[in-house]
Amino acid sequence: MTGAPVTGKRAGVPGKGGTRWVVCIDGGSRGNPGPAGAGAVVYDSGGRMIAGRGRPLGRATNNEAEYGGLLLGLELARDLGAKRLEIRADSELLVRQMNGEYRIRAGNLRELAERARSLLAGFVETGFVAVPRERNFRADRLANRAMDEDAEVSERGDRTAAGRNGSKERSER
Repeated sequence: MTGAPVTGKRAGVPGKGGTRWVVCIDGGSRGNPGPAGAGAVVYDSGGRMIAGRGRPLGRATNNEAEYGGLLLGLELARDLGAKRLEIRADSELLVRQMNGEYRIRAGNLRELAERARSLLAGFVETGFVAVPRERNFRADRLANRAMDEDAEVSERGDRTAAGRNGSKERSER
């Protein structure tokens, strides 16, 4: 089962109302399978961090944890009222699977992808982009904190990203 690609709904339309928000997602597992966590960070169209969340996932594979990050990010964006999303992940496998370029062969991942597609249907526009691991540090940090603390963790925003201050924050945008 490949599933339909989820990119390009009304492509070119600029989040909430008419703006596109960015959701950076990540997941990790220590042991593969082993203790796992997911992280997600939502930015507004101006590059300001709105919110971030990390969630422990129990025992999971790394790929299951990546999908856990996707589900967490979609739930967070939905709860914040986003309508148009660019989803950034450092998992090329997840991005290619969600874009319909790769088949999803593993049954456990197919189930997670279907849950993600159900959430994606609630947005006006979505797109997936693979990013280098170093540009996904906040989502990675939240996933690791959730694993370390074995609890849901969060961060609230109003942080400037998008290169206004030359700090490391720029690298995730």
